[in-house]
Order: sequence, then structure tokens, then C-alpha cells
Amino acid sequence: MRHRNYGKKLSRKTEHRRALLRNLVTSLILEERIETTVAKAKAARGIAEEMITLGKRGDLHARRLAAAYCMTAAAVKKLFEDVAKRYTSRPGGYTRVVRTGWRKGDGADTAVLELVGTEVLQKKAEARAKKVEARRKAVEDEQAREAEQAPPPDDKEQKEEKSKG
Repeated sequence: MRHRNYGKKLSRKTEHRRALLRNLVTSLILEERIETTVAKAKAARGIAEEMITLGKRGDLHARRLAAAYCMTAAAVKKLFEDVAKRYTSRPGGYTRVVRTGWRKGDGADTAVLELVGTEVLQKKAEARAKKVEARRKAVEDEQAREAEQAPPPDDKEQKEEKSKG
């Protein structure tokens, strides 16, 4: 029985599992969006929420606890300066797990673990919209050039149009 045993083992030994989760949380803070398996995303979600709560506290002890868990100083800096300020009025629920399908190699169920309200996704959507708009404008310009370069209509066609009109 697993009474009072919190968390998933993820088929790893303790040291490996701890390192995996530390890497996932650090990457999530730095990138604001990571793609991994559903089990790993669910396991890392709670720890990431705790780190953001530490960032919201903002005191020295919280910073040292976060630094002891995160793998890089850049992640701690971003956590306390950017990420925590984004969620000051939010009481919880800073992350989201979205299933994305199955991995081609081994068929693992994959998911995206992301911070809620992240600007990274908004920037990508804006960039995608700009590309679509530029592509549409290029097609319209090409069609306008082709219309200008088309040979003038024959005299027979003009006479037929005049007789109809």
C-alpha cells in the first residue's frame, strides 16, 4: 500500500526523479512553455506552482528556497522579477496542462505545460498573423501585376461587348 506517499515515481529512482523535476520546472520558468509527457507535466505542475508562490512572497528566504531548487540563477531572477509580478492578484492556478496527442517514436501521451497568460504564446500568435497577412498581400500584389501585364483584349471581343451594351 502507498498510504501517505505523495507523488508519482515516474519509473525512476529518487535522485533521477528529483533531477528530472528540477529540470522541468527550471525550463518552464525560463521558456514559459514546455512539451513533455502527461505524467511528467502533472508531476511538475505542483512544484512549479510552489515556485511561483515563493516568487510572490519575494523575501530573502523564499529566494534562497527557490535558488536551492531551480537549476540556474537566471531562472530564479526571472521567477522573482517577471513571473511572480504577473500573478500578484491571482490566488493560484498559474499553470495549465494541455494534451497534444501521442509521440511518434514510442506512442507516449504528450502534453504542453505552460504558464497561464503567457506573452510567449501571444507573441507567436501575432507573428503568425503577420506572416499570414504578408502572404495574403503578396498574393494580391502578384494578381494585380498579372492583370496589368495581360495582353489587351482583341478587337472582336471589344465589338461584341459594345454590341451587347
